[in-house]
Amino acid sequence: MKKHTDSGIEIKEVYTANDIKNLSVEQPGSFPFTRGVQADMYRGKLWTMRQYAGFSTAEESNKRYHYLLSQGVSGLSVAFDLPTQIGYDSDHDLAEGEVGKVGVAIDSIEDMQRLFEGIKLEDVSTSMTINATGFILLAFYVALAKQQGADLKKISGTIQNDILKEYAARGTYIYPPKPSMRIITDIFEWCSKELPKWNTISISGYHIREAGSTAVQEIAFTLSNGKAYVKAALAKGLDINVFGKRLSFFFNSHNNLFEEVAKFRAARRMWAKMMKELGATDDKAMMLRFHTQTGGSTLTAQQPLNNISRVTIQTMAAVLGGTQSLHTNGYDEALSLPTEEAARIALRTQQVVAFESGVADTVDPLAGSYYVESLTNEVEQRAWELIAKIDAMGGSVSAIEQGFIQNEIAKSAYEYQRQIESEEKIIVGVNKFTIDKEEPIPVFKIDDSIRQMQIEKINALKAKRSKQNAERCLQNISKAASEGSNLMPPVIEAVENNCTLGEIADTLRTVFGEYK
Repeated sequence: MKKHTDSGIEIKEVYTANDIKNLSVEQPGSFPFTRGVQADMYRGKLWTMRQYAGFSTAEESNKRYHYLLSQGVSGLSVAFDLPTQIGYDSDHDLAEGEVGKVGVAIDSIEDMQRLFEGIKLEDVSTSMTINATGFILLAFYVALAKQQGADLKKISGTIQNDILKEYAARGTYIYPPKPSMRIITDIFEWCSKELPKWNTISISGYHIREAGSTAVQEIAFTLSNGKAYVKAALAKGLDINVFGKRLSFFFNSHNNLFEEVAKFRAARRMWAKMMKELGATDDKAMMLRFHTQTGGSTLTAQQPLNNISRVTIQTMAAVLGGTQSLHTNGYDEALSLPTEEAARIALRTQQVVAFESGVADTVDPLAGSYYVESLTNEVEQRAWELIAKIDAMGGSVSAIEQGFIQNEIAKSAYEYQRQIESEEKIIVGVNKFTIDKEEPIPVFKIDDSIRQMQIEKINALKAKRSKQNAERCLQNISKAASEGSNLMPPVIEAVENNCTLGEIADTLRTVFGEYK
């Protein structure tokens, strides 16, 4: 009986030296970085242990951040609610029923102050999962850092800021592709001068995988999107050796341990070659540095405690594959936002792998494995074939506009579901090894009164601010958008003068229009 990886790569019964004749022999930390971006990897410094959190109000999320920091996380990762993601304040009609549900509601600089109360931004690395409104959330963060008296040259973190995957897989876009790409290159340009340690984009394969892609498609589509951002920045006259160092990636980690390790190794090698072809000469501008999150779509509502085992396998894959930063999902996330207990177990999973398993003791421990090296080559070859198809269409933006990437993901999602339903693919506790009666587990619930609380905060903010200053700032944003000057300075000025996220997003809606 034939066996295949989740990407449909046929797995041989046994692998030998004949399967890896073109074995890459470079050292870790050397081009093309197959074996890792640092020469000593985790012997020098462990990956950053992040836990993705954000729910309800800024005050409630702040309590969770303090708890996570007390438990040993080394970086914060902020989830925002849907209205924040698509540029609506909590008092907007379309925000009803969604405020604080899948993340924290951030309407103003005051919410950002509450979110990081008691946390010095100079001392913590913050990752913000935000795309269409990423520039506004970055402005809130910068304004708060300035209020704290922080040195902006020392502020570190990441905004996801990857709009192309929103059109392809996720859907929280606002503006059409061209002005959206312009906003992203404005962020690249501004941060290269003012916020040099900030990762200006986290090019995301995570949501492409969550939408149903295979491992091969995840890296092919993600690296193609990365190429589109680099070309847009080059067209703006930016230096690839400067902005290239601040690009980061965000990948998913699934259950097929060896294919996932091969995927991470292949992605590093491919990006290094791609950046070199695009003109990078500095090694650091060719390094693919990435954050990993364990696979949300692999978590089951049935027998949810089994998810702890799944997350452990996925954690091992990410670490064996050389991730720079990692978030582990709570076992209860197929049912609700994670409880404090589930978040703690998820963090402990990383800590057990880091300090007890021995996988961090040597660099790239699976290097030289006949199977892993062969699979790395196979994943790379298939990903290049997909990228060639996208290039022939004129690149990622064009491939998305033509529906190619969306259709490929949909076909893979359908095939995966068909395999589960036919029991070609076994999901433990779902289509095999089921039980008749499950014990209920406690779930995390969000109170619907959150929206009213946020509305009251917005009303109080608008009542005390200078209306004249707020209007002037919004006019400056509109002017910069029309004239083509960098949007970051007027947006930062606007948030400092208590303009809300929705007001800034709406100002640009009138200039750029909305993507339908």
